[in-house]
Amino acid sequence: METETATAPQLAALADTDINWDRLDKVRFHILGAFLFTVQSALIHPTAVVKTRMQVAGSGLSQMTGFSVFMHILRSNGIPGIFRGFGTSSVGSVPGRVLALTSLEVSKDMILKYTKDLNMPEATRAGVANGFAGMVSNLISCVYFVPLDVICQRLMVQGIPGTKSCTGPFDVIRKVLKAEGVRGMYRGFGLTAVSQSPAQALWWGAYGAAQHIIWRNLGYGDNMDKRPSHMQMVAVQATAGLAAGACSSVITTPIDTVKTRLQVIDDYGVGRPSVLKTTKMLLREDGWKGFYRGFGPRFLNMSFYGTTMIVTYEIIKRLSAKQA
Repeated sequence: METETATAPQLAALADTDINWDRLDKVRFHILGAFLFTVQSALIHPTAVVKTRMQVAGSGLSQMTGFSVFMHILRSNGIPGIFRGFGTSSVGSVPGRVLALTSLEVSKDMILKYTKDLNMPEATRAGVANGFAGMVSNLISCVYFVPLDVICQRLMVQGIPGTKSCTGPFDVIRKVLKAEGVRGMYRGFGLTAVSQSPAQALWWGAYGAAQHIIWRNLGYGDNMDKRPSHMQMVAVQATAGLAAGACSSVITTPIDTVKTRLQVIDDYGVGRPSVLKTTKMLLREDGWKGFYRGFGPRFLNMSFYGTTMIVTYEIIKRLSAKQA
């Protein structure tokens, strides 16, 4: 009998949740993913609106607390105000989610197969595979999501000085293409790809590490016969996702602030905005603390996103597993 120490991925397999690409019903996986991730996005969209408005110069909201900004939007625009851009985001994200989920699962499965015969601890092997898959998935999906992000964030900041008024997503596309061509739709692409790909690797790595630590502390480290219940699996995954999202928000908020402003402001009076110009302007306005504008809502957004995303993701995989 094997005496190898149980790892988080092995324990996940015991609870029938570590379901690889070849065991998934692909059609069901993508349909369920599109539906459930849209529901998840609806839950966290208001925090994204609040965060975006706090990050933009001229909004008059940068010095307010996240809750105050939320109430201000409600008073000014009602419920539709906190869901600005959601229709475009939810519908437009469907192809991107298919791309992201497919590239995530395929690349993870590929690395797991390539490292199968290596003398590598199972936890390390799973961490490498998850980290690599998260980075690859982000790089590929950036090609689709950055233009969508530009559209959605411009819709979120309607009425703020320095931004152009648009009647809807197609009007945003028309005006951006007319002013800057295709490259205008990819403002912040380099910054997003360079920063978010390692951040995604960090997120998945932190998730794997947190889950492993929690399982060990719950007494599942050395006993392969002790099986966690589905409720325990959900609780551990949610807690690990919360920790990973919180860590990621602290590291990535400054980059996100620069990216958001770069994508929504049309003119600083010094020509076409760039990463350097945007960073200098932010420093002049608020100093280093300006890079953490909207940190509270973003912290909540990413923490809640991390929790709901990983639980939703595991549920989708479980529901999409082929029957043996």
